Amino acid sequence: MWKYALSFALLLAFGALLFPRNEGAPRIASLTPAEELKVKQTTLSQDMQLTDHLCRTQCSLELQRILNQVKQQPAEAKLSGLQELQKEHPHMEKLILATKTQSVDEGIQSGSVDFKDPATGAHVQKELKLAKEHTDKGQSYQSAPFQYNGSTHFVIGVPSNDSDIAALGVVKQTILKQVEDHQLKNLRIVTYPSDNRYKIESVDSKTLKDVKVDHPEENEGTSHYHVNQVVVRFKQDPSPADLAKIQSEIGSTHYRKIGYTYVFESGQMEAKQLMNYFQKWNVVYAEPHFLYLTNSEGVDAATDTERAQAASQNQDQNSVKPNDSLYQRYQWNLPIIETEPGWSITKGSQDIKVAIVDTGVDLNHPDLKDQLVSGFNVVNSDSPPLDDVGHGTHVAGVVGAIVNNNLGVAGMSWYNRIMPIKVLDQTGAGSTYSVAQGIIWATDNGAKVINMSLGNYADASFLHDAIQYAFDHDVVLIAASGNDNTETPGYPAAYPEVFAVGAADANKNKASFSNFGDYIDVAAPGVSIASTYPHNQYAALSGTSMASPHVTALAALIRSVNPNLKNTEVMQIMRDTAQDVGPAGKDKYFGYGLIDVVAALKKAEASKNPQALQNPSAAGTESNPPSVSWTQRLLDRLRGRP
Repeated sequence: MWKYALSFALLLAFGALLFPRNEGAPRIASLTPAEELKVKQTTLSQDMQLTDHLCRTQCSLELQRILNQVKQQPAEAKLSGLQELQKEHPHMEKLILATKTQSVDEGIQSGSVDFKDPATGAHVQKELKLAKEHTDKGQSYQSAPFQYNGSTHFVIGVPSNDSDIAALGVVKQTILKQVEDHQLKNLRIVTYPSDNRYKIESVDSKTLKDVKVDHPEENEGTSHYHVNQVVVRFKQDPSPADLAKIQSEIGSTHYRKIGYTYVFESGQMEAKQLMNYFQKWNVVYAEPHFLYLTNSEGVDAATDTERAQAASQNQDQNSVKPNDSLYQRYQWNLPIIETEPGWSITKGSQDIKVAIVDTGVDLNHPDLKDQLVSGFNVVNSDSPPLDDVGHGTHVAGVVGAIVNNNLGVAGMSWYNRIMPIKVLDQTGAGSTYSVAQGIIWATDNGAKVINMSLGNYADASFLHDAIQYAFDHDVVLIAASGNDNTETPGYPAAYPEVFAVGAADANKNKASFSNFGDYIDVAAPGVSIASTYPHNQYAALSGTSMASPHVTALAALIRSVNPNLKNTEVMQIMRDTAQDVGPAGKDKYFGYGLIDVVAALKKAEASKNPQALQNPSAAGTESNPPSVSWTQRLLDRLRGRP
């Protein structure tokens, strides 16, 4: 046990080195590529350890819960309780209930995995025996991690508070490998994407100047696109004969259409050749079919002391304290932006839907499923928008994990419904077509706020069309800025219709990885954010992907207070009420500052008086309204009508 305690202490020490107090934004912005990669590699190490810690905490709480439920019940009910727990948490491969007078083998057992094999199970049996010895003394026990059949496991023992029965378990931590594989890509520790479906090129969508990416940090400012595809918008919709001619001349194996925009795939021509070919067809644009990636970094560690300090600095006599089991210890992020006193103004509204345009959501997660409304899977329209990566589930939990259910984490909104839109595939990547279609579908199906924790450094006209469509339909669009610590604008965050979010840490400093620039609107917590993860689990992740849903949730809460506010007015409220935590005034690291939930909701409440709002954003205000005729033309085009 002391080995595990020591490893976690070292983790916290590394966390202090990675995010020191009073860290100045200019210093972070000027990290060299070598320094950035070192930070990311340290963060990856922390990913594994902190997720391990969350897993252990959750397992301990669940075993204590089952003990309280079944300790006075007959053996048959005890076994049924263990089986139900194992069904809910399949990573708990073996569960045992045993009294002090029983050996491990004599206890009530659930789980088909047999750890008795002398060659492979000796260590498991040894740890179970140690766990039993500790629980017989009324002590909890958690072993150091160990390998069994190629996977990381640990043994846990939890004694009952008022009886002689204890719960023992063998837990398989598949989540550690999942987080590691996913974060290697998101942290850009490996060049990504590395398969043969995509090609890494420069941001220049006209010249497509080649960039040779041999080092992960060289991904900064580069974009990715499908090798043999091109996105085309014609000035006049091609006839069936025209389409047949195009397919013949480019050797097309596949094309798709959304409105008047086409995605062509060729079996013999690459993107540059295809773009040149389509110039003779009188097009509005012919551009690469760009690839969008998740904007999460890694799991990162703030110390328990830092979390406690962050929480204690934000107390309010009217604060609402949720009872979610992981909230007090891990969720420093909500108190620091004044969420608790904000809940005394509103906890959200079921009428305001929030779309998560991402990898999908775990539709069966007990901390999310009752918050979900019907969504859409753009990647495979025949399947539900189920998350096969973990990213979208984590983002969704920041917005709306069920609050006050004595379970897991608390979302920022208690009641706003979440609409899962799957636009990224199992690798965490998705095309311009997928992202644009997801935005349009969400808009047409009633989403009032859309979160986009994804990005690319290419300005794609097709995606911008979809963004403008949603914006002109009064949707508040929120996007993560990216995790390359670069001033290069990323999209969709840098579009003028989109509210761009940077990441801050527990000390209200710029997160080391967070992109920056004049387009940043605000910052939000983005380091070591505990949230939901697939298969009834929880993980702590860092990145602007995690900062963005904080702002998305705030926008939904604002609209819950006053549904009559325009999207531009919602955005301006968040700017006007942000905490100025960086250089005085608006700056390129924090924008207008760190979001302040209670201040924003108070201003939204006051906005019910028509004279209350001041200085609305120029885009889309009454003094400069969007063109109705242009909006109608866009609506018709996207829906495929002339």
